[in-house]
Amino acid sequence: MESALSSILTLVIIAEFVIGNLSNGFIVLINCIDWVSKRQLSSVDKILIFLAISRIGLIWEILVSWFLALHYLAIFVSGTGLRIMIFSWVVSNHFSLWLATILSIFYLLKIASFSSPAFLYLKWRVNQVILMILLGTLVFLFLNLIQINIHIKDWLDQYERNTIWNFSMSGFPTFSVPVKFTMTMFSLTPFTVALISFLLLSFSLWKHLQKMQLNYKGHRDPRTKAHINALKIVISFLLLYASFFLCILISWISELYQNTLIHMLCQTIGVFYPSSHSFLLILGNPKLRQASLLVAAKVWAKR
Repeated sequence: MESALSSILTLVIIAEFVIGNLSNGFIVLINCIDWVSKRQLSSVDKILIFLAISRIGLIWEILVSWFLALHYLAIFVSGTGLRIMIFSWVVSNHFSLWLATILSIFYLLKIASFSSPAFLYLKWRVNQVILMILLGTLVFLFLNLIQINIHIKDWLDQYERNTIWNFSMSGFPTFSVPVKFTMTMFSLTPFTVALISFLLLSFSLWKHLQKMQLNYKGHRDPRTKAHINALKIVISFLLLYASFFLCILISWISELYQNTLIHMLCQTIGVFYPSSHSFLLILGNPKLRQASLLVAAKVWAKR
């Protein structure tokens, strides 16, 4: 029974892998074609390109880690394979999370309307603000990698001293749980920033609707539609990443109790975040949505 469920989960994660690569690859392809043809690209499209690339890397890393954990866990004994896998996951997850957060900040500064001088200054220099935030996140990435590298070194030293300790799944939780805890703590900051952006966007929409009471235009009002579309994208990111975060927490417990099936289930649900959110980004972007409809129409016509 357990082997059958394991096979089913493997098929599901492979399907998510294919869907995630197609959706993120579509975002990169369409925007790059537009970039080449027009010789310019909007800030939001540039963010989407790098976000999609980071998520492709994250999806590949999760699949490779899944395969190695099931069949070739001993490849980590040398330490080189362990560092490569952990560092690649940290880097891809860092940019996937922070670029989605930066997208939330971009929508906030572009769409929201506040009379605060500080907000107006940030709104006026939105591109510079986005660039500075992205460069500033590299500090978090650097500190995260240093902390994890220290933990890897200490754990490998302990492993080398204990010659009778066989490298197996039973010993791996002593390493993976603290590392995941460190990575999760570094993920709380961008998640909190995205949550604040969502709350400010909601407040801005509420203020706008209050002003519209005397001259109600409903969803036909462009500013109202812009607020609602931005809120859909931000809240979908928050909900999907929250589920991803919850899966990580549950996987800690499953590793401690050596429950491989629950661990596989959590990874399967976790891959849903970088795969499905890209579809929502496509639907929320007029250019990408139109391109996807054209592709779908051509595929349907060939049938």
